Amino acid sequence: MDRIKTDICIIGGGSGGLSLAAGAVQMGAKVVLVEGGEMGGDCLNAGCVPSKALIAAAKHAHAMTSGAPFGVAPMQPQVDFAAVKDHVDRVIAAIAPLDSVERFTGLGVRVVQAWGRFISPTELEAGGHVITARRFVIATGSRPFVPPIPGVEDVPYLTNETIFALRDKPEHLIIIGGGPIGMEMAQAHHRLGCRVTVIEGAKALGRDDPEMAAVVLARLRAEGVQIIEDAPVSGLARTETGVEVSIKDGRSVTGSHLLMAVGRQVALDKLNLEAAGVAHTRRGVTVGADLRSSNRRIYAVGDAAGGLQFTHMAGYHAGVAIRSILFGLQSKMKTSHIPWATYTDPELAQVGMTEAEAKKAHGAALTVVRHAYHHNDRAQAEGKTEGLIKVMVVKGRPVGASIAGAQAGELIGLWALAISAGLKMSAVAGMVAPYPTLGEVSKRAAGAYFSPKLFDNPMVKRVVGLVQRYLP
Repeated sequence: MDRIKTDICIIGGGSGGLSLAAGAVQMGAKVVLVEGGEMGGDCLNAGCVPSKALIAAAKHAHAMTSGAPFGVAPMQPQVDFAAVKDHVDRVIAAIAPLDSVERFTGLGVRVVQAWGRFISPTELEAGGHVITARRFVIATGSRPFVPPIPGVEDVPYLTNETIFALRDKPEHLIIIGGGPIGMEMAQAHHRLGCRVTVIEGAKALGRDDPEMAAVVLARLRAEGVQIIEDAPVSGLARTETGVEVSIKDGRSVTGSHLLMAVGRQVALDKLNLEAAGVAHTRRGVTVGADLRSSNRRIYAVGDAAGGLQFTHMAGYHAGVAIRSILFGLQSKMKTSHIPWATYTDPELAQVGMTEAEAKKAHGAALTVVRHAYHHNDRAQAEGKTEGLIKVMVVKGRPVGASIAGAQAGELIGLWALAISAGLKMSAVAGMVAPYPTLGEVSKRAAGAYFSPKLFDNPMVKRVVGLVQRYLP
């Protein structure tokens, strides 16, 4: 076998692996990237990019039906489902060159297009090569989890890896799983003309603040998405026209197509981690805050590290690992400043602690400030008045922010910065936002923290009175 010696061997060409490879090679390290699947990983090919492209098409369809309040006569859109998927494919194709083998080879990365497996604590075999590296980085990501529901092996089902290739519009799409993927796909497909039923074993959007999730779920139900909660699935069966989903309480739902959206499992099974002496569980590689595994030569980033499963988390991990691997600096990850968003309409976004988490951690020291969208002039002009922002504050600094409403995914960035930089609420309150913008929602929420101290404070009123009386 051909033997390759390098500084860094990265296993996985998704967000974390590509970010690390590009940064390391441009700073002078010798880098080998091993990828047996598609460059760009799940995010480009079956996750973030195609889902947001599909959602964009669905928004255009929905706009044609919802113009009456603005004096625009609604009309029924004529959806060409195959053409929608052409749009999805074009978006992927436009972004793909940034993640391509050609680009990374041009940067100086040696790309091995094969699956890799460890054969010792210091060697990886891939594509007829044995790669020895000073440091290895596992960045293999995750794949859809398909639960062992009775009958699952006998029915056709979709996952996020296959649904975007579906060119015939589902008549009735059943989605098992009411998390972010399930709810995004539910609304998008309903707006594109499908009947949609979501079946969730617990609470839909259960990881988010319940008050915020309720805003989103109310809109989806109002649009016509059927959401069945507290409904564990007991069995699946093929029918002449599709699939039947049985619920433990005796109910059943029959549809033409089934989407599994119940979570993801880390992709580690091909790596032979035992040979490398790398401790791991079903959740991922066991790492410390420095992202190092039980084998000090081997790091894990992104989903493989067993934490938050977000593309931007993988990119953040890459930066943490680079500082340690390239410069020998002590570098540790944290999660308190990592935001996430669900791209329904309205959107749902979070950074730091939710209200419940902050109450548990800080008790009486916590102040929760709120501002509703309907008090925002731009929201009124756009007809986007559903939603609110909540900011959790301890000793004048935000420790969490929750937003449900239009452009929540954009607005959460300010609070991610504030938490990351340790800014005080006064910094946000003192910001001048252009009028009229939704950005004022954040400024008003910050201002609400100071309002009781200024407007309900007798001492302030006495001081103002004295100044007005005696100021020349």
